[in-house]
Amino acid sequence: MKVLVTYNSQSGKTKMIAEAIYSSLKEEADAVLNELGETKVTDLVDYDIVFIGSPCHSADIVKPVREFLEKIPNQSKFKLAGFITHSCYPPEKGGIYEEMFEKWAGKSRKSFEKIAAEKKLDFIGFFRCMGAATAPIENFIKTEVISDEKEFEEFLLESRKHPDEKDLSNAKAFAQKIIGELK
Repeated sequence: MKVLVTYNSQSGKTKMIAEAIYSSLKEEADAVLNELGETKVTDLVDYDIVFIGSPCHSADIVKPVREFLEKIPNQSKFKLAGFITHSCYPPEKGGIYEEMFEKWAGKSRKSFEKIAAEKKLDFIGFFRCMGAATAPIENFIKTEVISDEKEFEEFLLESRKHPDEKDLSNAKAFAQKIIGELK
């Protein structure tokens, strides 16, 4: 089985997840890890599974990832899996955090699903985890999302820990689940 893991990363956090996914697959599959800028849409025909990763900005995948996905020919034969890093608390915390996640990161999965449906691609999974924000995103969160100083400081302390070992382990488990279901 041939697998491509390709990603766009601006702060290195999405790259960490891509490397974790790749490391869990390289023993079981003919796996390749590339930055999105090194990957051509025409290369995708060589793979059975393509994992594409993106940071989350403005509640969605970044423009280079969207543009790449939109260039994929309809009915390509490979199976698609997506992954993102985001600066929100995970929705599993419930309550306000679930609402915040939907507002600030919720479009990402929907974008993968929508483009896959439009392109008639087999979309087989999605992974997400918290990742430390870049300085401009932190500033946006402070001014637009979490205005309470104490709450913002707590958020910074937590977000800057991610992706952590548990996140990396979960990314590996996600990849193993995907490949296990296709064997």
